[in-house]
Amino acid sequence: MSTSSSKGWIVTLAGTGINLALGVLYSWSVIAKALTKDWGWTASAASKPYAVACGVFAIMMVFAGRAQDKFGPRIVAALGGALTGIGLIIASLASKNDITLLIIGFGVLAGTGIGLGYASATPPAVKWFPPAKKGLITGIVVSGFGLASVYIAPLTDSLLKTAKINKTFMILGIAFFIVSVLLAQLLKNPPAGYVPAGMPASTSTSASSKKHDYDWHEMMKTPQFYLLWIMFAFASFAGLMIIGHMAKIAAKQLPGVNLGFLLVAILAIGNAGGRIVAGMVSDKLGRTRTMLLVFLFQAVLMAVLSKADSSPLLIIGALLVGFNYGANLSLFPSTTADYFGTKNLGVNYGLVFTAWGVGGVFGSMVAGKIVDATGSYSMAFTVAAVLCVAASAVTFITKAPRSLTVEKPVVMRGIPQMVNPLIDEKESE
Repeated sequence: MSTSSSKGWIVTLAGTGINLALGVLYSWSVIAKALTKDWGWTASAASKPYAVACGVFAIMMVFAGRAQDKFGPRIVAALGGALTGIGLIIASLASKNDITLLIIGFGVLAGTGIGLGYASATPPAVKWFPPAKKGLITGIVVSGFGLASVYIAPLTDSLLKTAKINKTFMILGIAFFIVSVLLAQLLKNPPAGYVPAGMPASTSTSASSKKHDYDWHEMMKTPQFYLLWIMFAFASFAGLMIIGHMAKIAAKQLPGVNLGFLLVAILAIGNAGGRIVAGMVSDKLGRTRTMLLVFLFQAVLMAVLSKADSSPLLIIGALLVGFNYGANLSLFPSTTADYFGTKNLGVNYGLVFTAWGVGGVFGSMVAGKIVDATGSYSMAFTVAAVLCVAASAVTFITKAPRSLTVEKPVVMRGIPQMVNPLIDEKESE
């Protein structure tokens, strides 16, 4: 049991380390500021590579999840790390008069690599632990992605000042290629029939005692999938809008005060903390109840942050917005595992995660266009707040599907009996 537990923690820490490297996505706020200042790009243009990366990242999560379910996390994560590094190196060849290589390198290739690596980090770690620790372990692994900006933001800011934009991409690309590929070698699923420590093996052989692991076809036939998707998309819009524009928001609302990478790093600390804390809280309080609290808190923060006119307010606002956003990245994979099982978690969560991509693309692009048109982020904050309130309302109608507990449909008088997927298994007993 001790050896198995140690292996589980090695996989968990390796996954966290991979996400720490792949979190280069969250350095874009600092890079975007340099693109507008040094290369004279508009806010909308500077948002495009980031928006493409978010969209490609989300789409690739589906294919990456299925690939890691089939071929194992090690190969898929190593490929993801390699593509991320290569993408950043290609981005280093871009020029201020041509956005193409930045979109291809950072947006398409790095976005693909991040999706492959991120999809492979959490599922193997979760499988080593009992359900009671599902939220905690998920939170720890994904916290690496959120925490990345704590070191990437100041590192990128320093590199931009000394090495400029092109060399910054080159250095980051080489470093993350090496680190991600090496850490991927430590990812491993538990052996077949493995029972996590602290969880007794099932003594029943009846089909009715087994919790059903949904495949992606079955999952997409349930209303729960679409409810989770809508909530995730709405919540992601607000968080990714702030993350992609934090440095520029500070410059707009506090002209002459250089908080840039400091705010990005502060937001990242909240982002990582939210993933761990929300994971732990949801293990006790329940997933949708925790979501409700997070969504409502985020809506209030959007309103407050839009009026922030001092450094302390912006710093506290960035910390708390990051906390709530990070909570989503712990709550939704945990809920997907709760509702649909862990066997096909890679592809199932990949499909749920496409909502994050939609939120990322529209959050970044809409905010960029609003500020270009109005010179202010006020309307963007309002839109984000309304979506968070809408997401909180959806939590009241979202309950776990009743598990399918038989291999074949139950037949009564020759008529297949359908299970109502809106009924929570516990409530129906």
